[in-house]
Amino acid sequence: MSESDSFVARLWRERDRPGWRLFAASMGTLAVAMVLALFSAAVAQEGRIKLATGAAFGALALAGWVAVSFVPALAKRTSLRWLAYQIDYKLTREGIVYLALILILVLAAVNTGNNLLFLVLGCLLAGILISGVLSRAVLTGIELKLEMPERLFAEQPVLATVEVRNEKEIWPSLSLRIEGDPKDKSTAQILVQPVYFPYIPRRSSARQKVQLVFPRRGVYRQDAFSIRTKFPFGLFEKGRRVDSPLEVIVYPHIEPAEQTYEILPLISGEMASYFRGRGHDLHSIRQYQPQDSARFVDWKISAKTGSLKVREYSREDERRLMLVLDPMIGPPRANLGKLSEAEHLERFERGVSLAASIAWHFQEINAVMQFRTDRMSTPMAPAGEIIYEILRELAFIQPDTGETGGSFLDELAAETEVFKIVLTRRAQSSIPSALWSSSYFIFFDSI
Repeated sequence: MSESDSFVARLWRERDRPGWRLFAASMGTLAVAMVLALFSAAVAQEGRIKLATGAAFGALALAGWVAVSFVPALAKRTSLRWLAYQIDYKLTREGIVYLALILILVLAAVNTGNNLLFLVLGCLLAGILISGVLSRAVLTGIELKLEMPERLFAEQPVLATVEVRNEKEIWPSLSLRIEGDPKDKSTAQILVQPVYFPYIPRRSSARQKVQLVFPRRGVYRQDAFSIRTKFPFGLFEKGRRVDSPLEVIVYPHIEPAEQTYEILPLISGEMASYFRGRGHDLHSIRQYQPQDSARFVDWKISAKTGSLKVREYSREDERRLMLVLDPMIGPPRANLGKLSEAEHLERFERGVSLAASIAWHFQEINAVMQFRTDRMSTPMAPAGEIIYEILRELAFIQPDTGETGGSFLDELAAETEVFKIVLTRRAQSSIPSALWSSSYFIFFDSI
């Protein structure tokens, strides 16, 4: 009782007083016009033609005045948003049986003239009308929102939340199914499986969890959702489109794969060999060379072996590195050997995923790193500060199908102060020789 009282009180507070005055004036004027019309009919039966004609013209003039003056003003003050909803209909299997039954009853009623059949037929047709009215009432006044996690990774299941709010003042919404827009044939939709809401009370919302899996990296868009229902009888499936532009960026798959575990020890070994120098951790003991300082000579080992031995220490900055992804894969014709073009592109995708996995690994061990591609470069910084900038670039990067790929690797060869991990598809003979001494190469064709 209190809820209905509050609803009535809210309507009373929010009433449109000028609109109600216009409505009362138009109803009063139409009432006068109806009285004149009845009076005209009455006097016409008495043979008073002139008076009847004058009364009829007066009634017509008043009705026309209402149509010209009051109706447009009232229409401007009336919310007709519910008429803007475009409802599409789809006949269900039950609906086909129902219409077939109506057709049989039509033939039977026409052939027999049985009033009972006409009565049953009228009830069946009224059911279709009621179904349309109730389904439209269920679908109107619905707002939709999809909440996504902040960061998404390919092939990794995530839980999203679909929230549906019923803005209607009186009526609940029942048996709603939320799904992607069926008119959008794009494979990069966000919501690909339907979410069912059995009951949403008036002026309230309901939430459902849905698991989403994005098969590949990149941008996924959802311009609209479809709200569908078979309520109340299941004869027709009705739906309407709800615009809700949504765009998410999916990072590459970074769950460490088997090949990642295989190459990490190799990378660590290459880095340790490159970064031999002054430090505190013993790296190795080797034969003395003329350019070595005497203070690094291990006299005990030298005395045992009878030759001078020198200690090598690992540098304190051995966790500084540059991760490089070379997107050049060459023109499509050059790729068509034993492998198809699709397989070469798939290898590029595995290379991108491996680059993301390596970057994530060095972020977990607090390394200082820099990331380079042919079009962007991050500063040398702690990996935790730039990891999502790296993943974003890897989410968007596309293979370069040009002939040469430019001088990208030539520029890297000049940077000898930092160890580089290079992922590329180029032939080994095309890689600058100066780059081999300061880099560890991972070739796409070996992934």
